[in-house]
Amino acid sequence: MLACLLRVVLAPLTRQRSYGNVPQPHAVLYYSQRATNGGLLIAESTGVSDTAQGYSETPGIWTTEQVEAWKPIVNAVHAKGGIFICQICHAGRVSNEGFQPNGQAPISCTDKPLTPQVRSNGIDVAQFSTPRRLATDEIPSVVNDFRLAARNAIEAGFDGVEIHGAHGYLVDQFMKDKVNDRTDQYGGSLENRCRFALEVVEAVVHEIGADRVGFRISPFSNYSEAGDSNPEALALYMAKSLSNYGILYCHAVEPRMVTIGEKKECPHSLLPMRKAFNGTFIVAGGYDRKDGNQAVSNGYTDLVAYGRLFLANPDLPRRFELDAPLNKYNRETFYILDPVVGYTDYPFLETTE
Repeated sequence: MLACLLRVVLAPLTRQRSYGNVPQPHAVLYYSQRATNGGLLIAESTGVSDTAQGYSETPGIWTTEQVEAWKPIVNAVHAKGGIFICQICHAGRVSNEGFQPNGQAPISCTDKPLTPQVRSNGIDVAQFSTPRRLATDEIPSVVNDFRLAARNAIEAGFDGVEIHGAHGYLVDQFMKDKVNDRTDQYGGSLENRCRFALEVVEAVVHEIGADRVGFRISPFSNYSEAGDSNPEALALYMAKSLSNYGILYCHAVEPRMVTIGEKKECPHSLLPMRKAFNGTFIVAGGYDRKDGNQAVSNGYTDLVAYGRLFLANPDLPRRFELDAPLNKYNRETFYILDPVVGYTDYPFLETTE
């Protein structure tokens, strides 16, 4: 089990302030502001290779320069007693040629293009290039990219990694039957569609140890047109399979979060998945203080990850402890390049009283 003193987790949040895909000094302050003794922070989605990017100014961990840039950030979190996990990710088809080396097509399990989508800032429209379907014999090299990224994360000082298997990115693209139209051993049956995800898990576990590995999953979500016809079966199969590897935690996105930032009432529950997974269970998706407390006390989860509330309240665990009022988040500054505004300038409780 994950030895956290706090039940409140910082969810991985893309902030787009890593210029040139290199983590910046201002991230030292951002993450250390949110670090608490015994609290778990999950770093923003971090690319595993030069083909992994799908957004501008997001960090990577495939070069020596990137690894060195992460070190002071990790050290600052550890100095406050925090536990710091690096989320490693490949965007797959949620990208375009502008983010790819030599302007090549993004890679995916499919060559089905993604329709243009309004970004989560509600303003910009993202354009996606038609992806290139990975050949069967190319897939091991992508698995290896995740393995090397995990090794690099440990070199940077992180306490472990979270494999991003959610939100319509590459691992999720393979798992979901609304995207995956392959006819080789990576497509068709549920077991085949989960093969890539589990090969990544196995490679990372062998590289850094199961006790340093988490997995994020959103079986019920339809982010980036990555839906599944039987999400309950997918959730259970993955929970049991991840348990077989003995990984540290499973981080599941609530079924009510059908699309980014949109909470809907729905009949599905993560409880069967929670019961099937032997390890620390983390839930995320639209939680506040009250229903987070309730989820933990009911045994529905071990930990609760908070995104927007933690973004806007660097001292969120303390505010929850005191049941203090919360700062309101400003969605318009979530993804701007400014190293201070909307990033490190949200006030602490002491400065608002």
